[in-house]
Amino acid sequence: MARGSVGVGNPLLHVDVHINELEPRQGILDLLRRIRPHWKSQDIQMKTFTEGLSNQLIGCFVGSLQAPGCVLVRLYGKMTELYVNRDREVEIVQVLHTHGCGPQIYCSFLNGICYEFVRGRVLDDDLLQQLPTYRLIAAEMGRIHSIQPGRNRPVEPQLWTKMSHFLTLVKNGVHGGPAGQQRTKSPVAVQEVPSVETLSAELDLLKNHLSRIGSPTVLCHNDLLTKNIIYNQEEGIVRFIDYEYADFNYQAFDIGNHFNEFAGVNDVNYSRYPSRELQRDWLTAYLESWKRSSGRDATVTEAEVTRLYVHACKFSLASNFLWGLWAILQSRYSSIDFDFQRYAAARLGHYFQKKEEYFGLTV
Repeated sequence: MARGSVGVGNPLLHVDVHINELEPRQGILDLLRRIRPHWKSQDIQMKTFTEGLSNQLIGCFVGSLQAPGCVLVRLYGKMTELYVNRDREVEIVQVLHTHGCGPQIYCSFLNGICYEFVRGRVLDDDLLQQLPTYRLIAAEMGRIHSIQPGRNRPVEPQLWTKMSHFLTLVKNGVHGGPAGQQRTKSPVAVQEVPSVETLSAELDLLKNHLSRIGSPTVLCHNDLLTKNIIYNQEEGIVRFIDYEYADFNYQAFDIGNHFNEFAGVNDVNYSRYPSRELQRDWLTAYLESWKRSSGRDATVTEAEVTRLYVHACKFSLASNFLWGLWAILQSRYSSIDFDFQRYAAARLGHYFQKKEEYFGLTV
């Protein structure tokens, strides 16, 4: 991939259609008549993917899902516009597609987007721990992180803005409104989520500590869990999908966030967190790719690996904190059948468990 920059993408087709999330087929057919006019309605098959926690994802195809030309239709989740900038998402995906790192977007519609189906299979938790898969993931992240901002583009890390926004939404929902309608399968989990006052104090502490350690600001995926990684074993490549939260951010956040995702989503288990040895090998592959894709000498030293390891540990705290806040919000607004309160308790619980250890790490 040639070194490139983030700029304004090409104008995107917009279709004035709202798709009913409970009965989506007719609305999807209306869309496909615009972007796949040669497809006959009676031949179109649809497959609903269930991995998403904030959106509904439907694959549309004729013949085989893995054949060229298949379309993914993503319906935005209820109230997700509160914390996802959809225009920015489209811009970032268009840039990534230009650099060979993201799918082509075919169109937007009133409550979602249509984009290219990335062939392969969604990664499972076991493959995250295995060679060559984790090195492929590390190298792909390095490629994305090498994409430079365009001229006159802001490159401030978005972490603190995003966290502050999430926390404000949490605060505003504490009394009355949707917050009174929280759905949880685990009443005990509600008691395990810290108070708003505690969360606010922790955010100040995190910002004070992490903003000083010098992690570079790069173009990040920011949500690299297993369902957002597609593995094409035949071609020996991985590709990332679902760039809802992609933007410029701290390099070590994207990495530490990915390491947290080794613990899984449906049944969070931090015993699956990658070993120090695996992390160092992963980071070596990442640094080689990042340097090479940035046009630099790809030689990596042990000191560089150690420095990035420490940074990733520290920013893994911010990852747990961010997604803990996100899960609290999802528990109030999402219509998806998932125990978001338990998830919030797991992520925030691990944050407090590891905070002292990771704050104490030095290069």
